[in-house]
Amino acid sequence: MSAELSDAGRPDAALLALRPVLPAVLPPSGNATPADFLHHTLRPVLKLQNDVLLAVVADFVRDHHIALAGASATEQHRLLAELLTRNTKLRYTVVGLICGLYTAAELAYYREHRSELNRRLLELATRRVQDQAATVVALTLAL
Repeated sequence: MSAELSDAGRPDAALLALRPVLPAVLPPSGNATPADFLHHTLRPVLKLQNDVLLAVVADFVRDHHIALAGASATEQHRLLAELLTRNTKLRYTVVGLICGLYTAAELAYYREHRSELNRRLLELATRRVQDQAATVVALTLAL
């Protein structure tokens, strides 16, 4: 595969080709806001990485002996939110899963707005994991 490399040596065209196309998402202009970045980059990359995200969270649930399987749905949501907010190692892992698929331009934008974008990224990831709590439970029991 001959993907054009950007100035930073990243195969931007190949990275973009991997992402699912989400409806009503326009590429950010030169004056992009964090909200533009959220819709244009974070949501598609999170969707692409969904299975990996759920597997990583399931591994952390199992490794930390969190009794997710026997908990009610409300309690599962609370436990998952707590895990994703308090476990720094998991937070950095989730950020790395997503940032690793940024193009060179996206990475440059991310570096300028890291704090705000990490907050948004982790909120989206937490919501995504909570919405699929049953899958996380199934993955924790599978191994």
